[in-house]
Amino acid sequence: MSDADPRFDELRPWVSARLGASDLTFQRASEDASFRRYFRVIGNGRSWIVMDAPPQREDCRPFVHVARLMHGAGVHVPEIIAEDLERGYLLLTDLGTKTYLTVLNDGNADALFSDALDALVKWQLASRPDTLPPYDEALLRRELGLFPEWYLGRHLGIELEADDRSSLETLFTRLVEASLAQPKAYVHRDYMPRNLMLSDPNPGVLDFQDAVYGPITYDVVSLFRDAFLSWPEARVLDWSARYWERAKRAGVAVHRDFGDFYRAFEWMGLQRHLKVLGIFARIHYRDGKPGYLEDTPRFLAYARVVAERYTELSGLVGLLDMIEKRAPRAAYTF
Repeated sequence: MSDADPRFDELRPWVSARLGASDLTFQRASEDASFRRYFRVIGNGRSWIVMDAPPQREDCRPFVHVARLMHGAGVHVPEIIAEDLERGYLLLTDLGTKTYLTVLNDGNADALFSDALDALVKWQLASRPDTLPPYDEALLRRELGLFPEWYLGRHLGIELEADDRSSLETLFTRLVEASLAQPKAYVHRDYMPRNLMLSDPNPGVLDFQDAVYGPITYDVVSLFRDAFLSWPEARVLDWSARYWERAKRAGVAVHRDFGDFYRAFEWMGLQRHLKVLGIFARIHYRDGKPGYLEDTPRFLAYARVVAERYTELSGLVGLLDMIEKRAPRAAYTF
């Protein structure tokens, strides 16, 4: 690993010096859709995680900032043992090897998601404005723009005509307005089973560096409309109601009416589904990381359910039909 890896050659002695040990074993722990990578460091019967985030590509400062916010909220996140922000190194406590994604099943999902919702409510209760970047109109629109640019254009080679572009922009405007109208809280922004660890206390929470202050439903959508797991509609509805009741009792500023909450949940989900389709295509073509596109049918299915349920969004169905080659292209208007 070190023969052609100068950053690893630099990282290894940095970790050894911080731990005061030289007899350490380094194992590749994980990579994600960013340019960060993680190593598990083992020595003297213990283990740690070291993050390598090339500073020309990534900035560790948001991770450090959000980790302290989440820890202060009572959420189980890695503790920062040592940091070198200029070189992009963080030495962290190890939350283990079992993600929710690897252990979730029909039998344990209620209990594991209950723990995840407890942690989410703690995080949201700690919310303060002007502490994290706002999930504002500009960011929401940039995210939605990934769908026509990368998924439709780059991946499918679809060039929308002017009228179709205008119709899609109308849809985007409705989704953005609905998102901005929601109560606001801290948003992890990737609160999904892949980033939750089976741990004590449960869950351990990872990959939170992109946290923002924005729509209250976003993290609930991320948890139950996952990129790698799909659940029956009835269970998602039940879990969403449990979250809403728990959050309301705790004093989180959720919608007063569950029907309003669930509508916001689904519209927020559609914004996220379209964004993720664009992101997965970008990861494939720009970053050279294959595999993500294999999960795009899941997000197309999520998007179709929402588009077919709400009259204001039903125009998207024609575009989805074209993408999935279900029928000759139908006119779609909003």
